[in-house]
Amino acid sequence: MKIYTKTGDEGLTSLFSGTRVPKNHSLIEAYGTVDEVNCLLGILLCEPLSENLKTLITRLQHELFDLGADLATPLENNSSASKIKRIQTENIERLETEIDQMQAILPPLKEFILPGGSKASAILHFARTVTRRAERALIDPSIKGLINPKALIYLNRLSDWLFVIARLANFEVKRADITWNKNFSSSFQT
Repeated sequence: MKIYTKTGDEGLTSLFSGTRVPKNHSLIEAYGTVDEVNCLLGILLCEPLSENLKTLITRLQHELFDLGADLATPLENNSSASKIKRIQTENIERLETEIDQMQAILPPLKEFILPGGSKASAILHFARTVTRRAERALIDPSIKGLINPKALIYLNRLSDWLFVIARLANFEVKRADITWNKNFSSSFQT
């Protein structure tokens, strides 16, 4: 497979259907942002993690490729749609089940927490915020009926999943979540 095609040199790219769109099109922005999340998960996998976390993260990376293909194939394109795996209710329900399972292990959350604790947790929080950006990029295509509605729900649930697994990453290495102290910033006098 040739890496460079020169077809994008003037700021256009192709959706899976072959339709040419500007590289700043909201669908390109959305699946490009999903790719960023996947890269962050790749960085995370370079860190020491439990086998459980590695398995969950690796599965998620594969699923994010499915999501990218889903987003790159607008709903009106039926010929290409049969070639890709769309996000389904089952994908969302699995995230919800895993959130519930992780929550059952973790101490109850009583306060807002700051990203961090361990490096793995910080990377997961970063992935969570990038996921939120992907979700925001999908609002316009969703309103226009261009995308699988389950994709938007999936991204919303994924950001929740990443939040909880970030807490689990801290828990597994016995690092406490860093709670937000609303009075902390006012203790600094200039």
